[in-house]
Amino acid sequence: MATRCSSFEIQARLGAARTGVLHTPHGAVPTPAFLPVGTTGTVKALTPEDLRVTGTSMVLANAYHLWVRPGHGVVERLGGLHRFMGWDGPILTDSGGFQAWSQREHRKVREDGVRFRHHADGQWRLLTPEVAVEIQEALGVDVAMALDECIEWPADRDRVAESTARTTRWLHRCVAARRRPERTALFGIVQGGVHEDLRQAHAEEIAALDLEGFAIGGLSVGEPTEAMRAMVEASARVLPEDRPRYLMGVGYPSDVVAAVARGVDLFDCVLPTRSARFGQAFTSQGRLTLTHARYREDPEPLDPACACYTCRSFSRAYLRHLCTAGEILGPRLLTLHNVAFYQALMAGLRQAVGGGEGALAALAAEAVRWSAVLPP
Repeated sequence: MATRCSSFEIQARLGAARTGVLHTPHGAVPTPAFLPVGTTGTVKALTPEDLRVTGTSMVLANAYHLWVRPGHGVVERLGGLHRFMGWDGPILTDSGGFQAWSQREHRKVREDGVRFRHHADGQWRLLTPEVAVEIQEALGVDVAMALDECIEWPADRDRVAESTARTTRWLHRCVAARRRPERTALFGIVQGGVHEDLRQAHAEEIAALDLEGFAIGGLSVGEPTEAMRAMVEASARVLPEDRPRYLMGVGYPSDVVAAVARGVDLFDCVLPTRSARFGQAFTSQGRLTLTHARYREDPEPLDPACACYTCRSFSRAYLRHLCTAGEILGPRLLTLHNVAFYQALMAGLRQAVGGGEGALAALAAEAVRWSAVLPP
């Protein structure tokens, strides 16, 4: 169903899992899709051309951080975020709700918004739902996220219910603040902690707003994997069939496959890029930590099953040398591989959904191995 500036079409189904295409002003996104995290307008160590080579179709940036520096007004005057960062594909921005959780010592949540003290300049700023929408529309992104409150785990039921109700009120304010719906879509975010009834009730409530898409937030904040997956299922089964579902901040390959099986379409996570900066690579054999001495004279490619530039061109021994010597090329090559690995995973998922239950189950089993750390 077309809604304002974006549309979503489902192409194949397998139980709750589905493949589709999200159409945006800057191009189509085949789903399920993984969005590399480019918080400040760059996916660390990679150029836009690198991203295209890996098969990336959409990236994530963070409105809160871009608000602080260089400033959304600066980006807007320079032609918008796409031109600013040299990326002509779709962009989704997180609003700052996650920072309200992760920067607990430097923020105060109030009814009017979140008051932050940013680490870059020490200044306090008030991020309101209205400001969050203003920033993201000024950036000119394809998908904006509503401001939500992501809370800690564990939290008692009353605390979760109060926070979820505030997220709903903020969402209504975000909707009212929209000025450019013809250019920037708005996704609402399901909260509710690990309480299934709160999750379902919140999903039903925000689904009634008829937004362009919906996200599942407040997970992967320390809760057990089983609880996370149960909350994904509880949220996804209530959200509208004809809108994209985005699971925020998840995660390991095994969690991604499990979420696709539960009806999720979009993902983001810092794992592939952050792991690379610590010398770790996702491979078909498991997660390799290249700083281990066992790879000092290993002539094998990083992943014999991968055809990315890193795996075609360099040995594990050389990559280990770069990482232990502190050479910037090491994290760059590992980042390139890890992002390519995740994009290959998503391509495999799109194929598996069309291949039947056996294909998806086989991929799920492999993803468990891919997520495990290999011993030193």
